[in-house]
Amino acid sequence: MPPAGAEPEGAQGSSTHGVGPWQGEWPTGPQWDRDLLATGDTRNVIDKYRYWTVEAIVADLDAHRHPFHVAIENWQHDMNIGSIVRSANAFAAETVHIIGRKRWNKRGAMVTDRYQHVLHHPDVDDFVEWCAERSLPILGIDNVPGSVAIERFRMPERCVLLFGQEGPGLSAAALAACEAVLEITQFGSTRSINASAAAAVAMHSWVMQHARLP
Repeated sequence: MPPAGAEPEGAQGSSTHGVGPWQGEWPTGPQWDRDLLATGDTRNVIDKYRYWTVEAIVADLDAHRHPFHVAIENWQHDMNIGSIVRSANAFAAETVHIIGRKRWNKRGAMVTDRYQHVLHHPDVDDFVEWCAERSLPILGIDNVPGSVAIERFRMPERCVLLFGQEGPGLSAAALAACEAVLEITQFGSTRSINASAAAAVAMHSWVMQHARLP
């Protein structure tokens, strides 16, 4: 198994666009995808996972996912959800929760939803019940009156970061379910930042507090 970030031995033409067919004797092991070894791997994955099956990648990620979750309200088919799922995959979030409409725009996910656990909740009550059963505190991310600067807040290691939709932000029901509401400190003239950008900042804030860096 090649180390994380290393180009797999035998790979041909490695680049951000992928690698060609495996050159030389094929590796053995259950993680290798024979079709990809034969034709090349153009997926958006780190070099460690080149030529691996989707199932093997998910299993390996499951072994070291972080214990924070991400939740997004989806009442109006928010275009940001795909980008948030992609960021959740990048920061190894445990699960992404979609609250509201089950269908969401996957274009921004860049196929990372194949490797990320995604769970649907029909409404806020169902989501809150799910969290309560697992003793997961819910932290809202929104710049509303009474919110606390995320830079000064110590996040629990196990928690759910809850995001509202672009524009309206968190719904009243979602705000009522939060143990705390955090805002990202801003220094310019705009009233808010893009929802997917805010989600990436919040997840990275958790990483800065809890993750073990390589």
